[in-house]
Amino acid sequence: MEFIFDQIEHIDENMDLAVDAVATIRKGEARALKAGGQWIYDNEIESVMGSFQDGDIIHVHDFDGYFLGYGFINSASKIRIRMLSRRKEHPITPAFLRKRLQDAWKYRKETIDTSSCRLVFGEADFLPGLTIDKFEDVLVVESLALGTEKLKPLLLTQLKQILAEDGIKIRGIYERSDAKVRTLEGLERYKGFIGPEFDTKVEIVENGVHYYVDVKDGQKTGFFLDQKGNRAAIGHLCKGKSVLDCFTHTGSFALNAACNGAKSVIGVDASQLGVDQATENASLNHVEDIAKFVCADIFDYLPSLEAEGKKFDVVILDPPAFTKSRQATKNAIKGYREINMRGLKLVENGGYFATCSCSHFMTQELFTQTIKEAAKAVHKRLRQIEFRTQSWDHPILWGDAESYYLKFYIFQVVEDL
Repeated sequence: MEFIFDQIEHIDENMDLAVDAVATIRKGEARALKAGGQWIYDNEIESVMGSFQDGDIIHVHDFDGYFLGYGFINSASKIRIRMLSRRKEHPITPAFLRKRLQDAWKYRKETIDTSSCRLVFGEADFLPGLTIDKFEDVLVVESLALGTEKLKPLLLTQLKQILAEDGIKIRGIYERSDAKVRTLEGLERYKGFIGPEFDTKVEIVENGVHYYVDVKDGQKTGFFLDQKGNRAAIGHLCKGKSVLDCFTHTGSFALNAACNGAKSVIGVDASQLGVDQATENASLNHVEDIAKFVCADIFDYLPSLEAEGKKFDVVILDPPAFTKSRQATKNAIKGYREINMRGLKLVENGGYFATCSCSHFMTQELFTQTIKEAAKAVHKRLRQIEFRTQSWDHPILWGDAESYYLKFYIFQVVEDL
C-alpha cells in the first residue's frame, strides 16, 4: 500500500471536506452522543438525505433540525456515524485536521516523555478510529474506520510535517491495521509499509529500560505503551525482592523490576516469540542473570508453582483482555477471578501484588469486586497501595466510555487474621 505523499502536500488547507448530506436522529435517540460520546448507531438514525459515499463526512441534525455536528458515515457499519466535531462554525477542512494533530502532539509534549508514546488515541483525540504510536523515529498506524482510512494519507503527511517542525524526522511508517474489527467497517485487514521499507526492529528507552520493539510482528503496534507509568510504579517496590511477572509479553514489567534492583525475576508468557524477545531485552539491559523467562500457559504454570511450594515477594498479573464484548463478560469474570486467586496464593505474607484488566467491558467496579472475591476465596487480606489507569498518552475522555479501559491495582498482601 504505497501512498505518494508528495501528491497531497499542496492541498487547499481551507477546502471543505464535508458533503451536503444530512443525517437526522430519531426523537429520543443518541443519548450517548449527547452525554459526550462520539458514536451514533444505525438504529438511532431516522433518515439520511442527500448524496454521499461511505466514508464521507456529513452533517448530523437532531430530530428537530438542531445541528449536532459533523461525522464520518458508513452504511456498512453498526456504528453508522463517528463524530468529528460539534461546532457548526468549524467546517472540516485540512486546516481543521492539522489543528487536531497539533493539539494531540502539544498535549503529549506537555504531559509525557515523547521519545516513544501514543501520538493519537482515536476518539480521545477527536480523530475517530485512528491510532498512531511513535517509537523513536518510527510511526506505527492503525486505522479502524472507513472515514479515517480515506483521510489517512493526508493525516500522516500532516503529522510528519508537524513533527519536523520540532526537529523530529520520521524515517518510516508501518501500518498494523490487521484487527478483526476492520471487517465490521467493510475494510480488509492489512499490515505493511506505508512508503519506503525500513528496519522494523526499533530500540526504545522507557523508564530507563531499553527494549527492542518489533513493529512488524509484535502484538498490536509492537509494544504496550499504556503501562508506562504502571511499570515504573511497581518497579520501585522490587528492590532486593523475588518477582514473578505473568503474561510478560516482551518482558516489560520483569525488566523494570530487574533494573530497579530485584534479586530474581521470572517472566512467563505463552508466546515463544514474546519470551525470545524478552530474553533479548534482558541481555540488552545486562540483567540476563537476574531476569529469566519461561514459555508456558499461565493457567497451568501457576498451579505447578503452588504445588512446589513456591512463594514470591512480588507477583504481577498483566493478562490480555479476557473479554472484547459485553456478552462474554460473565466468562471473563471467571478467568480474572481464577488468575487472581492463583497469583495471590504465590505472594509471601507482606509481599506485593499488582493486577490489572485491559478490557473496556470489565469496568472498575466489576474488576474491584472480582479481586475482592478472589482474595476472600484464598483467605488473603489486601491493603491497597495505589489504583492507576492507563498512561497519560492514552487520555480518558469523560463522556466517552470506550476510552477508559485499563485498571491497575497495587496491593500489599497479608494473611487473613
